Amino acid sequence: VQLQASGGGLVQAGGSLRLSCEASGRTFSTLSVAWFRQAPGMDRNFVAAIKRNGGATRYADSVKGRFTISRDNARNTVYLQMDYLRIEDTADYYCAASSSVISRALASQNAYAYWGQGTLVTVSS
Repeated sequence: VQLQASGGGLVQAGGSLRLSCEASGRTFSTLSVAWFRQAPGMDRNFVAAIKRNGGATRYADSVKGRFTISRDNARNTVYLQMDYLRIEDTADYYCAASSSVISRALASQNAYAYWGQGTLVTVSS
């Protein structure tokens, strides 16, 4: 499975961005997909995930109500709509995929076998 993340950029606080993660190499509908982020000098942390069956979602507390994860299986793409961005959202954002992750492990990096490259989101004041 190959993952291609895109959509990062520079935005002012309060603004919006939409990240995309396009997958290839496997039937997309069989994959659960998550976004993680890593700020400079910090650990990589869970942001949001969407399951393969039914599309159930999970969010980190820090982004609930501001970020929305969705998927378009026809386009082999998962989106992360980020609204009301804050300076502390600045980070490299990575998408990850798994064909076997279970619900209680959705936020665990170790549950994902496939990773894309990062896309940088910078939120300015």
